[in-house]
Amino acid sequence: MAISVDTFFLNPDAQGTLQSQIQEMIAEGILSGRFRMGEKLPSSRKLAVHLGISRITVTLAYTELLANDYLTSRGRSGYYVSENAPVPPSYTPPIQSEDAVDWSHMLVRSFTGGDTPRKAPDWRSYRYPFIYGQADPSLFDHANWRLCALRALGQKDFAALTDDYFDQDDPLLIEYIARHTLPRRGVTARPEQILITLGAQNALWIVTQLLLNRGRKAALEDPTYYTVRDHLHHVRCNIDNIPVDADGLPPQQICDDTDVIFCTPSHQSPTTATMPMARRKELLQRARDIDAIIVEDDYEFEMSFLGAPSPALKSLDSDGRVIYIGSFSKSLFPGLRLGYMVGSEAFIRQARALRAYVLRHPPGHVQRTVAYFLSLGHYDAQIRRTAKVLHDRRCVIEDAVKRHDLTVAGVGVYGGSSLWMRAPDGLDMTAVAERLKEDSVIIEPGAPFFSAEHRKLNYYRIGYSSIAASRIEPGLGLLAKAIVKS
Repeated sequence: MAISVDTFFLNPDAQGTLQSQIQEMIAEGILSGRFRMGEKLPSSRKLAVHLGISRITVTLAYTELLANDYLTSRGRSGYYVSENAPVPPSYTPPIQSEDAVDWSHMLVRSFTGGDTPRKAPDWRSYRYPFIYGQADPSLFDHANWRLCALRALGQKDFAALTDDYFDQDDPLLIEYIARHTLPRRGVTARPEQILITLGAQNALWIVTQLLLNRGRKAALEDPTYYTVRDHLHHVRCNIDNIPVDADGLPPQQICDDTDVIFCTPSHQSPTTATMPMARRKELLQRARDIDAIIVEDDYEFEMSFLGAPSPALKSLDSDGRVIYIGSFSKSLFPGLRLGYMVGSEAFIRQARALRAYVLRHPPGHVQRTVAYFLSLGHYDAQIRRTAKVLHDRRCVIEDAVKRHDLTVAGVGVYGGSSLWMRAPDGLDMTAVAERLKEDSVIIEPGAPFFSAEHRKLNYYRIGYSSIAASRIEPGLGLLAKAIVKS
């Protein structure tokens, strides 16, 4: 791979001869890791023309670097970074200047801080990754995904690949969602009522931006997906954290002055509780009584391998009160970042405009690839395959939990890909999770899911979507020992 000549610049304030400046510039690039072993340097002629200096000056600089083993020559092919050059493992640009700006004063709001957890980027290197929400490469249909992506790159789909949709979406993907995906949840929607988003998280952000501000109140499940709580804090609305029970969010606990209700009826996040039909109807009636909007995150409905999932809350909505959110990121792979939102046309119109201001639309090629993957039946085949494997792992993990005397606090009635667990009172599972990493075990502490007012430290979540069945039992054995020692 050749190094672009455009990356070379002479410092007008530098000391020394031009030859020494070129030597120093190339040596610095190698020592910093910017130029890597085996990369080809620009020809002496090209570099000389680019820098506006004599070619002999560049040639002499290259010759000196060759003598010092920074470069190697390959006949007429040119000069390359030597295998013996002291190249560091990664490139870290040197600090050129210090900030003179007081960013704590300049920033009008902060989006970092708090205890929002981050998944370990190297989780695949752990032997027992009880991590939630990550894809198992052995279950993904790489071959057909590649074929769909190639098809979406073809001449026939050139417009879908290259056009700026502005605030619109791929019509093939919208049609599939309207005709096939939503009817499975009992939901009927026109294209004008559907918006493609960059995953469920992007949809939740759009909702909070459009419906909430300082003067409004949101009802939130507790515990809940912590990013939702972050969104609400950023819009500075009043938050009513309502503890969930075995059936999910209790409608009778929702205050009369609530404007927006956030819930996950299919698989409550993170307890996995499934809201019964009677409570769903009660929740809808409560929302009507207080004139509130319900935001339904149809979390993990595809992973219902123990029985058919209940119809979505949106399917029972007769007055446009429910905004429905779905995602392909969980069922395909999280890096896809593609989801969808369904709501009344008046709401979706504003959501579409807001999305256009921020990111125009999700990439056309990604939308068309997903549309083909869905319409050609590959998605359904993958869901069936994944459901079977998760069912088998669920049996293994439930047996292992009993064998090691661990306590389950919540388990999805229809399936899912995780268990919500409870350790003995007084035990801080965040500290236990850190110690378990030394044994190559990853679990997810439960504390961040709770609001500050209801914070519980002895809960944790174990996912089984990315761990081989053979490693579940020994991994839980290490977990049980760590809890006993603590």
